[in-house]
Amino acid sequence: MITLYGMHSSGNCYKPRLLLALTGRPFRHVEVDSIDGSTKKPEWLAKNPNGMVPLLELEDGRRLPESNAILFYLGKGSSFVPQDPFERAEMLAWMFFEQYSHEPNIAVRRALHVYPERRAGATPERLAQTLEGGNKALGVMQQRLHERPFLVGDGPSLADIALYAYTHMADKGGFDLSAFPGITAWLKRIEHLPGFQPIDWLPAQPA
Repeated sequence: MITLYGMHSSGNCYKPRLLLALTGRPFRHVEVDSIDGSTKKPEWLAKNPNGMVPLLELEDGRRLPESNAILFYLGKGSSFVPQDPFERAEMLAWMFFEQYSHEPNIAVRRALHVYPERRAGATPERLAQTLEGGNKALGVMQQRLHERPFLVGDGPSLADIALYAYTHMADKGGFDLSAFPGITAWLKRIEHLPGFQPIDWLPAQPA
């Protein structure tokens, strides 16, 4: 059985858990807290020298870091990866957008509000910067989702999973999602997919 190391409250760690729930693939979850210093300990750095979660460990011992790389690996052969080459490239473009334009603003601003350990960094300048950048990213998504039900093609893809993770918690960072009706309707569509599980879901551990 594959093992997924991650912090259950992290959106990046939620992404592969959500995909595994949607595809019905069994896995073992091992909680690793990135806030309390666990990911900086030698035993963790031996697994992932970059000192981050999530981390996927295969049955043969190979390990894969980075949430969107894990999504791409786990999504192979599923309906969440488009067959059309252009749509598949579009999916990847949205996943790059998530990491470069969306996550650094929306996820970071949420972390500054939610985690006491991060609040020292919540300067007025940082909050203003992430609010502006996050609203810009949401605006890009709104433009796309005003025209179609999902980000790529006619059905959900890995791009939707990647962007759902932190978008559905954007209000925790002070973002007003009611200003983005295309996004709020899209969130509901994701939440009605068969097999969907919320961020606090963890799989039952094997006996």
